[in-house]
Amino acid sequence: MKTAQSINYQTLGDKMRYYKKHPFSLLAAILVGLAALITVCVLFLLVGYILIQGIPNITPDLFAWKYTSDNVSMMPAIINTLTMTGITLIIAVPVGVFSAIYLVEYAKRGNKIVGLVRMTTETLAGIPSNVFGMFGYLIFLIAMKFGHSMMSGALTLAIMVLPTIMRTTEEALKAVPDSYREGSFGLGAGRLRTVFRVILPSAVPGILSGVILSIGRIVGETAALIYTSGTVAGIPDNLMGSGRTLSVHMYALLSEGLHTEEAYATAVVLLIMVILINALSGFAAKKIQSNKG
Repeated sequence: MKTAQSINYQTLGDKMRYYKKHPFSLLAAILVGLAALITVCVLFLLVGYILIQGIPNITPDLFAWKYTSDNVSMMPAIINTLTMTGITLIIAVPVGVFSAIYLVEYAKRGNKIVGLVRMTTETLAGIPSNVFGMFGYLIFLIAMKFGHSMMSGALTLAIMVLPTIMRTTEEALKAVPDSYREGSFGLGAGRLRTVFRVILPSAVPGILSGVILSIGRIVGETAALIYTSGTVAGIPDNLMGSGRTLSVHMYALLSEGLHTEEAYATAVVLLIMVILINALSGFAAKKIQSNKG
């Protein structure tokens, strides 16, 4: 008896006969393979170039607690990056997730206001970061008198990543089968209990994927933070103090033109930090999914 795997298995000869009858399929397969190969090569070249240029320039002085013009330490920038990421996610994730819950679970389907909100979020996702930076400068620095501070930068970044979190959460909630909702309602659960006990746990992997994408944008953002959080090379005493993140620190070193080697070392640390954060987020998603199962 043939199994499904043996039925779907194709030998090289079967594939060549198929491609001979369908030459456009062969062309599409070649183009897809070339595109994948180019993408992998560009990725390895980019990462390899950063590692080759940066690793030899990593020294203990770069991790000194206090920044000076001699050691150009990145430690304050590392702490500021982690702080900025945490504050931004604390602000953006609840707003984005609860907004998506309302749009999917509570709002009437076909509602014009819901369509307007979705169109607005899609538009916000395509706005350049310079525009967000100018908006944050005018609102948080000028109108609200926050000045150049970590809070101004975090609020600006929260607005930037909010569309990503909303859209990914919305799609994750839509992917949950309606039978889950119907079964929960049939057992007597209300809508609120259904959302938090049935729908959200099933949508956690999709929600975390949006959070991971948001973390990547937060860590790599430069333009908006120059407008809002400033470029002070130190650890602020509180959230209303100015401080630079790793990406801004790297930009400052390159723009000065005096510490190019240290800028490459900063790029290596930034790359490792992004990989570690994404790995931890992915591990958390798998852990939550396994506990749910």
